[in-house]
Amino acid sequence: MHLPWLSIVTFLPAAGAGLILLARMFLRGQDAGYDAGVRLLTLIITIATFLISLFAFAMFDPGVQGFQLVENAPWAFGSRYHLGVDSLGMTLILLTTFLTPLCILASWTIDKQVATYMVLFLVLETLMIGVFCAMDLILFYLFFEGGLIPMFILIGVWGGERRVYAAFKFFLYTLLGSILMLVAIVAMINIAGTSSIPELMRYAATRGFDPNVQIWLWLAFFASFAVKLPMWPVHTWLPDAHVEAPTAASVVLAAILLKMGGYGFLRFSLPIFPDASHFFTPMMFALSVIAIVWASLVAFRQLDMKKLIAYSSVAHMGFVTLGIFSGTMQGIQGAIYQMLSHGVISGALFLCVGVIYDRMHTREIAFYGGLVNRMPVYAAVFMLFTLGNVGLPGTSGFPGEILTMVGAFQINAWFVAVAATGVILSAVYALTLYRKITLGVIINAKLGGIADLESREWVQFVPLVVATLAMGLAPHYVLQFTEATARAIATAYSGAAP
Repeated sequence: MHLPWLSIVTFLPAAGAGLILLARMFLRGQDAGYDAGVRLLTLIITIATFLISLFAFAMFDPGVQGFQLVENAPWAFGSRYHLGVDSLGMTLILLTTFLTPLCILASWTIDKQVATYMVLFLVLETLMIGVFCAMDLILFYLFFEGGLIPMFILIGVWGGERRVYAAFKFFLYTLLGSILMLVAIVAMINIAGTSSIPELMRYAATRGFDPNVQIWLWLAFFASFAVKLPMWPVHTWLPDAHVEAPTAASVVLAAILLKMGGYGFLRFSLPIFPDASHFFTPMMFALSVIAIVWASLVAFRQLDMKKLIAYSSVAHMGFVTLGIFSGTMQGIQGAIYQMLSHGVISGALFLCVGVIYDRMHTREIAFYGGLVNRMPVYAAVFMLFTLGNVGLPGTSGFPGEILTMVGAFQINAWFVAVAATGVILSAVYALTLYRKITLGVIINAKLGGIADLESREWVQFVPLVVATLAMGLAPHYVLQFTEATARAIATAYSGAAP
């Protein structure tokens, strides 16, 4: 019997959110153990979602090009309820379901409107998973835009002092970009006569959209994906959102939501608009290199730990777009790997910040120093993720960066030469941050009683440590898994006239 695995893994979190809301209606929040029960139930639901995604992963055949685990049925607005995954979508779904339980553990200390917070996180997980398996343009758009709402509320209600400003800036930037994408979606459906993403790919491969029309459609999708990634210069919402967001929301924002931009470029821009992608490749290379170098320089001057890591994300996403628009197998493989690695490492770094913020309630770098004397385990964990962020061989950060540069080098060596300076700059700002926070002696008397990692935090970090080392030491397993999809994208891109 063929079970609808993608529907199950997509909507199980939303069903859990409904269960929590139903319980609140009956208990009315008067039960003293209600909040604790909600936390535990949410954790169980997210773990179950991860386990089911592993079942889906086990049934996926990475050697087959095209979409698998397909579900296709009539739906509303003349479109279809159409789900499916290739290796790109499957890996990003696994990343989402892997990180969400860790985010729930990181949210264990949330004590304001706990049920609402957990419901929003579960709904957000459903919407994120849906983006990576939606095979219909209208369904994709609903999932893609729907994720704005729970993240907007999470930042606006549970964020820092400037949370309202940051939430509205995040919402308006991403919404305005996506309005243009909606116009392009309507135009594509009218031209091709279908909203099915696989059929649009076949249409692009056989008949193809008119090259002049492709330019406008490409730009409309670019407006949405560039903001979501985010690319320079439409990145300014990201540092504010990260600084004000609660820790778990920062993890999701950096590790998963940003990847929707890269996913969009790989799913739509290269295979469906290959002529326009060729035309805009020099622009994309230039913007990528600027993001890598400029964001690295800005990161070095930051006084807030979260803001530094946010600018680091902008720089690392520059490597992603550099690899994607190289159009080469190595570049596309490297971009996918970089997205997965950055999801693990950036999420871990924001969790590291959250650990000491929960204790000291400040993210100011100058407040800390000498933490290794009081928190040796934390210092070791933080060091590993810092080295991964730098791209040290043996960590997950290395394969993606080197592959993106190898792929882009085949197209333009000068851009890669400039981008390579970002690797050096990342070592400067990341290791400087680590030195200021953990090394030396404790000067601030307030840090004298700070405690090392507790059991809940151990559970948070162990899976991330394993993932960082496993992806760094055995990258071929991931590369073999994504090879068929990367080859299909590279072939579609190379088939267009440069």
